[in-house]
Amino acid sequence: MEQSGERRERSAGAGRRAFLRALAVAGVGAAAVGTAVVEDVLPGGPRLRRAVGMTGPDGTVPDAEPGTVRSYRLPSTARSSPVQLSIMTPPRAARPSELPVCLVLHGRGGSAQAVLDLGLPEFLADATARGVPPYHLVAVDGGDATYWHRRSAGDDPMAMLLDELPGWLAARGLAVPTGVLGISMGGSGALQYARARNGGLGAVALLSPALFRTWSDARAVDGYEDEADWLEREPLLHLDRPLTRRLSVWCGTEDPFCPAVRRLADRAAEMHLPRGAHTDGFWRRVLPDATAFLGHALAAPV
Repeated sequence: MEQSGERRERSAGAGRRAFLRALAVAGVGAAAVGTAVVEDVLPGGPRLRRAVGMTGPDGTVPDAEPGTVRSYRLPSTARSSPVQLSIMTPPRAARPSELPVCLVLHGRGGSAQAVLDLGLPEFLADATARGVPPYHLVAVDGGDATYWHRRSAGDDPMAMLLDELPGWLAARGLAVPTGVLGISMGGSGALQYARARNGGLGAVALLSPALFRTWSDARAVDGYEDEADWLEREPLLHLDRPLTRRLSVWCGTEDPFCPAVRRLADRAAEMHLPRGAHTDGFWRRVLPDATAFLGHALAAPV
C-alpha cells in the first residue's frame, strides 16, 4: 500500500511538473519559444494557447433594451416544413418600412431562435444607440446541417431564401435583404446567397465562416451530398463571381476554419483575425464591430 501511494504521489508530481512546464513555455513565449508557438510553428500551438487562456476573452450581450422582435411560424414549400421567421427592429426606429434589411444565417445545429439567444436584438439596439444607422435583422430556420443549400428532396433552404423570403417580408412591410450576416455554417450560406444574388448585396459580414479547402475536409462534416455537390457550392471555389460591394470577415486564429478563411483576404474590404476560437463567446466579442459595419455599409449610397 505504501509503494502504491508513492507511485500515485510521483505520478501527481509529474503531472504538476508537466503543467508548470507548459506554463513556463507560454511565459517564455514572449521571448524565445513563444514566437514559434504563437505562429503555430510548434505542434500543439493552438491547444497550448487555449490551455493558458491566450484565445482572448469571451464577449457578453450588451446591457441594452432590445427593440421589437416579431417571430412567426410559416409553412415553407422549399423546406417542406414550417420554419420560424424572426424580425428584429432597433428601438425608436423612425419609418421602419424604409429601413434596410439584413439577413442573419445561423450556424450548424442552430435556428432563428439561436440567433435571438446569441443576443442579436441587444447587439442591434446597442449599435444604434451608439449612432450606427438603424436597420432590420431577419433570421429564419435553415436546418441543422444543410449548409444552406439543397440537401435532399423537399429541403432546399437556399430556395427558401431566394423564392419565399421576399414575399414573407413584403407581407410585413419590409424590403428584400440588401445585406447578410453569416455565422459558421451560415457564413458559407451567406457567400452562396451573395453569389445567387449576383453581386446585388450592399454588405456581407462573416463570423467564423465554415469553408473547406478540400473535398476531404468537407466530407468530414457531411455538409454536401458528394464531391460534385461540394465543387458546385463551396464558396472558396467561386470567388471569381460577384459577391457584394463590401465584405468583412472575423475569425479567431484558434478556429479550425482560419486557414481556409484567409483565402478570402483578396475579396474582403476588412479581414479581422484576432485571437479566438469557434465559440459563442468569440462571436459575442466581435458582434459590436460586425453590427456597426453592417449599419454603416447598408446606409451608404450605392
